Amino acid sequence: MGKGNHSGMSDFILLGFEEPPEHSIILFVCFLTMYLITLVANSTMILIISVDGQLQTPMYFFLRILSFVDICLTTCTIPKLLVNIFAKRKTISFYGCFLQIHFFISFGIMKDFLLAIMAVDRYLAISRPLHYVLLMNRRVCVALIAGSWIIVSGHAALNSVLTSQLSYCGSNEVHHYFCELTQLFKASCSNTFMNEFLFVSEWPLFLFGPLLVIIISYILIIITVVGMHSREGGRKAFSTCSSHLFVVTITYVPLLYTYIRPSSVDFIMKDLIMSVMFTIGCSMLNPFVYSIRNKDVKKALIKALNKRTFSLKK
Repeated sequence: MGKGNHSGMSDFILLGFEEPPEHSIILFVCFLTMYLITLVANSTMILIISVDGQLQTPMYFFLRILSFVDICLTTCTIPKLLVNIFAKRKTISFYGCFLQIHFFISFGIMKDFLLAIMAVDRYLAISRPLHYVLLMNRRVCVALIAGSWIIVSGHAALNSVLTSQLSYCGSNEVHHYFCELTQLFKASCSNTFMNEFLFVSEWPLFLFGPLLVIIISYILIIITVVGMHSREGGRKAFSTCSSHLFVVTITYVPLLYTYIRPSSVDFIMKDLIMSVMFTIGCSMLNPFVYSIRNKDVKKALIKALNKRTFSLKK
């Protein structure tokens, strides 16, 4: 990333939330509260799964990784947003901008991959219960996570490096609360054909690929459940999927809204709200969805709280 590519430009101005000064405190308190809840809830989920022996299964292994990814995805953008809320000049450094792009893309797509892997895991658990332990052993789980991370990191690095090579000799204003690829394309004064071609050709694969895997997995799950002789077995099978389905819904609705809209459509407040929903809203809600609707997680949480209470009394 040579500085000659941006003609001495040292930073970008983020124009996401241009609210009146009297609203700054409200925004700051809201985002700080959501961020802290996200950190505490997901950290608690990671801790509970790590220490409870009954939760050492593939499903909870992936859930623990999901909580870690949610923490990282939120941390990519929200701390800088909190700093900029009260700043007169809401900036991010040139190098900081492209580091933010790299990590945001990495953790954002990793989350989609994880949801797809978790859908396949549920399918194997329901349709191949006798072979499930062999099919989803520890080595396979680690390989799936490592392989996914290599793919998404490579994709993120390619996008961030290519975008950093564009010229930003005109306006350095980005109409978003973080460095977002399509907004940087608009801010650039050089030819962005290759960047936009890469975005249009690769992003559908990384966006719709995991979603297609999820849809196919649940079609196969439905076929398996319909073929079950026991209604109770079918009910239990669906109950293990309900939390995952809810998380998939709240993740993909804002994601699809943001990236399916034509690039010619002007950036509006709805885009900001949807971006906030994806980056922090979903990350904050995920642990509560899995803890409220999952008996094993609730039991582990109650057990941990009882142990803590008992140790304090002693």
